[in-house]
Amino acid sequence: MNVLVYSGPGTTTESVKHCIDSLRIHLSKFYAVLPVNETVLLAEPWMRKTSMLVIPGGDDLSYCRVLNGAGNRKIKRYVKDGGKFMGFGAGGYFSSARCEFNVGSPLEVSGTRELAFYPGTCKGEVFSRCNKRSHGGAKATKLSVNIRELPNAPEMILSYLNGGSIFMDSSRYRDVKVLARYVGQMGIEDEINAAIIYRKIGKGVIILCGPRPEFSPRSSNKTKGEEGGQVVSKLKADDRNGRVLLREMLRKLGLRVCEDVEDSTPSTTPMYFTSPFPRKIQTLWSNLSHNLEMEKGLFRDNYDTFKFQEVTSQNELEFRDCSIGKNEDSINQAKIISFMTSGQTPTAKLTPYFDMQKYFDSLFRLSTNAVRELGTVLGYSEVVSSTHTLLEQNLQWLKYLPHGLTITASTQVSGRGRGGNIWLNPRGVLPATILLKVPQKEVGPSFIVTLQYVCGLALIEAILGYGSRVNGDGAGYEDMPMRIKWPNDIYMLKPEYFNNRHLDSGSTLNGKEEKYVKVAGSLLSSHCIDSQFYLIWGGGVNVSNDAPTTSLNVVLTRLNELRKENNLPALPQYGLEALLAKIVATIDHFYATFKKSGLSPFLPLYYRRWLHSNQTVAVSGHQGGSRTCIIKGISPEFGLLIAQDVSNQEILHLQPDGNSFDLFKGLVYKKNT
Repeated sequence: MNVLVYSGPGTTTESVKHCIDSLRIHLSKFYAVLPVNETVLLAEPWMRKTSMLVIPGGDDLSYCRVLNGAGNRKIKRYVKDGGKFMGFGAGGYFSSARCEFNVGSPLEVSGTRELAFYPGTCKGEVFSRCNKRSHGGAKATKLSVNIRELPNAPEMILSYLNGGSIFMDSSRYRDVKVLARYVGQMGIEDEINAAIIYRKIGKGVIILCGPRPEFSPRSSNKTKGEEGGQVVSKLKADDRNGRVLLREMLRKLGLRVCEDVEDSTPSTTPMYFTSPFPRKIQTLWSNLSHNLEMEKGLFRDNYDTFKFQEVTSQNELEFRDCSIGKNEDSINQAKIISFMTSGQTPTAKLTPYFDMQKYFDSLFRLSTNAVRELGTVLGYSEVVSSTHTLLEQNLQWLKYLPHGLTITASTQVSGRGRGGNIWLNPRGVLPATILLKVPQKEVGPSFIVTLQYVCGLALIEAILGYGSRVNGDGAGYEDMPMRIKWPNDIYMLKPEYFNNRHLDSGSTLNGKEEKYVKVAGSLLSSHCIDSQFYLIWGGGVNVSNDAPTTSLNVVLTRLNELRKENNLPALPQYGLEALLAKIVATIDHFYATFKKSGLSPFLPLYYRRWLHSNQTVAVSGHQGGSRTCIIKGISPEFGLLIAQDVSNQEILHLQPDGNSFDLFKGLVYKKNT
């Protein structure tokens, strides 16, 4: 599920950054915290997949210009139907029944507001000299916290305030709870001085803030001598209390939170490249060291800076990596890559969460085929920025990486998804990135689009075929209730809906209830360099992390209960190493067929696995407005979704990268980019 932070007109880059950074500290284990622009809020069906919507600090009038009318109607309906909402700073003005800012001055802004989540007036400034674009008028203001409502929060904290607002006459509204109030002399007279308020609205809940408790002093580079630097220094001294307050506010809204209020983004660690065929690593090391220009041991690529090092023995590896330690900055510091030219794999001491040798053993047990294209060179890091980004955004070293290179990690701090989504990928979620190199002359106009389907199909087949050889007899995992959502997302039936009737994995979506949750997905990106295509496939599978929805092993536990009822033995849980090997081997096998015969041979199996055969859907965002259509299939030549208009029998062809599918509403809509 998503926590969406509005980032469209009216917001500032800094307010969005502080909001996202602070929320991720508390929520990243359970939710994807993502920025969204006004187009998403206005045109896309975001409500069903969203746990909370946040309007950050900025310009209230700009928010009104963009969201008044249709946007606010969607937001109000979302909250009344059970959604959660937070507004910080200008988000508090915008979300109250009336806004009054600097009344009587040349800067006056006043008037009614549509959302009216606070039924009264939000009035400012609490202190004068507000400057939304700088810290010039900022203060570190004292807040007295209502510990009856937030029992685990500190009684008194310092919070960032740039102008600020009061929720006037809050005692008049019986359903409004004041979570914190200002302490000291204010520029506005009010009995309560309500700074942060909470209210239930329909089935949903909201929290609005006049100050900015999401402001993170550790994310600011201001020093005491700079504008606003003294304020930042004061807030740093009370930073932990501020984090606890924000955590308890999120808990009050009913969100799952990380108990540790410290920065939960781990530091990146060295990546190890190894292979059962040492010559492959030796060749890779030679190509990189001879063709890339190093400066003081570092190589600066298009996106990342790398420190490459050759490792000729296990002892040398342990000595080097123990002395290096972890990077302080998970995104900007040099990425350390150790090339194990001896053919050895790191010990469990260096890779406690993934056994590289077990992966290779599993890979070679899967098939008798001695010549395989993919997966015999493996890169692994305990913590990485993004396995996909390391290849996709760094074109200079990409030129010298081998066909079939596979990269994985235990944790990604900025994992990639379709549509550019970014999230923290915790342990228990298996990421995989595979490099395919194809001569340009072999790549037709639909090669990449249709290959996406084949790789997505290979991903689900690897999960369902776990424990057996490629194209071998099933081992029992084929009963896992998994289906493909067009084009490449994999959804799992929730354990509470999984019973004996679904043991054949043949269930279809029934009604509007969300019986399925996403458990895996994939994407394919490409570059053309020197007449050769570099195709980068990336996949992610939630193997054992049950937050925020479910995982393979949670549902497998339910499958084993059903197997026991049918006098069948329990299946072992999915293992990261064996599953990665199965994924690589299945893609390898499918890719060999795809190069010869294209998409056509795979479509019958794809239709068995997807959720959409003869599904009635509304197609919107295309010429002619919304149309009721029935899905007929996939075109084998170009990989287009075929839908037939029920009114005039017209055939529509939809591109997978130009459209999205709201599975539970039967809605195919055009993406806005």
